[in-house]
Amino acid sequence: MTRLLTICLAVLALTACEIQTVPAPTGDAPQRPAPQPVGGGTSPAAFRAVVDRVEPVAESVCRERSRSLNCDFAIFVEESDVANAFQTYNRRGQPVIVFTTALFAEMRNRDELAFALAHEAAHHIEGHIAQTQRSAQTGALLGVLAGSLAGLDAQGVSQIADIGGTIGARRYSKGFELEADSLGAIITQRAGYDAVRGVQYFARAADPGDRFLGTHPPNADRIAAVRRTLGQ
Repeated sequence: MTRLLTICLAVLALTACEIQTVPAPTGDAPQRPAPQPVGGGTSPAAFRAVVDRVEPVAESVCRERSRSLNCDFAIFVEESDVANAFQTYNRRGQPVIVFTTALFAEMRNRDELAFALAHEAAHHIEGHIAQTQRSAQTGALLGVLAGSLAGLDAQGVSQIADIGGTIGARRYSKGFELEADSLGAIITQRAGYDAVRGVQYFARAADPGDRFLGTHPPNADRIAAVRRTLGQ
């Protein structure tokens, strides 16, 4: 039993660390994006203007929905050739939103920037990272118990725990994305941007399809979720 408990604790700790595949920025204070221009449909300068309008609305919605959440968003731009935006936390537990410079080249207008920013803020407001961690930890623990009961050695138990953690982490991910799309649409509209126009980014983005244990829903579902939320 002691050995099993030790394995369980080790796996849970490891799983919690592996949920966020991209590390948070090391700075603790919110920072505005760097001003250097990049090619493509939008730019860091356009993003700064979007941040000025969307961030206060996102923080207001956050405070409306929870008295316990840290609603002071820190927003960063990261130099990268990979088009991406994600939400995470810094060392103080402050919600952090990161856009990569490559994403600006793929977005065509400020409505798309606003919707993407609001979507990432919505992940924090909805508590999706914490829920994902809990689900991953439960899956990993079940894997440890199943592997131990099956008489597997430590390596076998670890492999089963990894599988369980992955399944747990991805169990609700598609639903979380649609939730963030819906709340993100509301934030976008309140900030004075057009969420229906903003979500059209997914009309041309690569479609993940409806894969088993995929992390994102089909693009058509995301567009439909925004339209449904706004009654269109």
